[in-house]
Amino acid sequence: MHWTELVVFSSLFLLVTVLGFVAARWQRGSTLDHLDEWGLGGRKFGSWITWFLVGGDIYTAYTFVAVPALVFGAGALGFYALPYTIVLYPIVFLPLVRMWSVSRVHGYVTPADFVRGRYGSHWLALIVALTGIVATMPYIALQLVGLEAVLRTMGLNGSGILGHAPLFIAFVILALYTYQSGLRAPALIAFVKDILIYVVILVAVIYLPAKFGGWGSVVDSAQEKFAATPNPNDGVLLSANNQLQYATLALGSALALFLYPHSLTGILASRGRGVIKRNMVALPAYSLLLGLLALIGFVAIPAGVKAITNQATGQPDTNTIVPVLFAQEFPSWFAGIAFAAIGIGALVPAAIMSIAAANLWTRNIYKEYVNRKATPAQEAKQAKIASLVVKFGAVAFIVLIDPAFSIDLQLMGGVMILQTLPAVAIALYTRWFHVWGLITGWLVGMTWGISLLYSIPGADKVKKPHFGGSALALDKVSLLGWHPFAGSTVQIYVGAVALIANLLVAAAVTVVAKRLRANNGTDRTNPEDYHADEDAKHLKPVAAPH
Repeated sequence: MHWTELVVFSSLFLLVTVLGFVAARWQRGSTLDHLDEWGLGGRKFGSWITWFLVGGDIYTAYTFVAVPALVFGAGALGFYALPYTIVLYPIVFLPLVRMWSVSRVHGYVTPADFVRGRYGSHWLALIVALTGIVATMPYIALQLVGLEAVLRTMGLNGSGILGHAPLFIAFVILALYTYQSGLRAPALIAFVKDILIYVVILVAVIYLPAKFGGWGSVVDSAQEKFAATPNPNDGVLLSANNQLQYATLALGSALALFLYPHSLTGILASRGRGVIKRNMVALPAYSLLLGLLALIGFVAIPAGVKAITNQATGQPDTNTIVPVLFAQEFPSWFAGIAFAAIGIGALVPAAIMSIAAANLWTRNIYKEYVNRKATPAQEAKQAKIASLVVKFGAVAFIVLIDPAFSIDLQLMGGVMILQTLPAVAIALYTRWFHVWGLITGWLVGMTWGISLLYSIPGADKVKKPHFGGSALALDKVSLLGWHPFAGSTVQIYVGAVALIANLLVAAAVTVVAKRLRANNGTDRTNPEDYHADEDAKHLKPVAAPH
């Protein structure tokens, strides 16, 4: 047991717990019994709150643990996260402003609400809602991977159910203050989380390399390690085989991020278009932090870091690479601060993700198919209960399933959420796609994407013959038995392949449907809705009946 680290960690965890409960009275509206207030913080967050909230939502504990761990294990491929977050903001700048405006005018809480209004199709909205919920669940579970890595490093590494007791306690507390305070809790805690993360990373990138002869010596050590490994794709530079994978993974991840319901939740909670514009300009500051953080993975190589064995599975937990490095090289008190930064970094996105998934369930499944006459108070109650179910479902997921497999499911989540791009992002600009084209394209993209993921084995093909990653060799791409890239060992991100198939099928079915003059639903939005700002007269009042 690392008692100093544990005491510092627990003290800071207690601080954010208090903040989580206090948040119920922070910028409180007339009631929390409405999704506008409980799930979107009253739709009145300004630039600073939104910056911390969205940043805390995107740059999660899993990111801070897994990105450097991937760099430690594979080298240059792990840096895909850097161009991904660089190209992200220019791509989503204008679509997010349009999504905020139309959602503010009509009172939309979820992306599925927008799809329902844009196409008048409850089936298409249901598809978007279910995809969002399913894709978000492993993302929540993966926050636990980061939190458990920290707990394991501090000595809380028991076997069986009792080994997960600290995790249960942490998420019971999270569930309680999220239930009470809604989105205000992670918004307030995000201030503490981001400040801690910035302090820890800036100290780490200056202090740690100096202990091992500077960055030049660190990179030389990494080169020596990768030169001795049998995998030709590992190294401080990309190989000819994984350059396409790197590019498509970065672009695919950028297109997918703000399709996730939790990412849109922070945007819809903003006060106005100006807040979103300023944040799209300022949020790349996190990308600098991410690039510095990734380099820490190289520092762990000359430091001789060894992953801690997970007592529950008997396998090394590679997610403990960064926590172990901090425990070895930092003074105990500062290592405790670093562990708290990672642990609190798990709570913020986990809370936002569970709220977003609960909003989808409430608005687009419960109200649509179970209780059409649900009052705002009933909706809020249903969302609070659903957020509890989602959280504890994620905890059960980690306890019952090998965490390495859950990481693979997160890759599946990215492939799945990309299939909603035509119905959500493209629909912000045009209704050219027919509703049946969108549904058929989604079905083809989802089916093919998951089947391709199923066909990819892990590093150990015997223990893991399926769902071993998201990198697909072009040789394996088959079109009704035809292999257009036969013999090619070049790899590509599965999500890109599935999305291309989705778009092509959606376009083909759209052409046929239009020739047949099939009904394409009713658009309840107007062109001016996509440009409305906070001072527009036709905005739906906050906390009004839906």
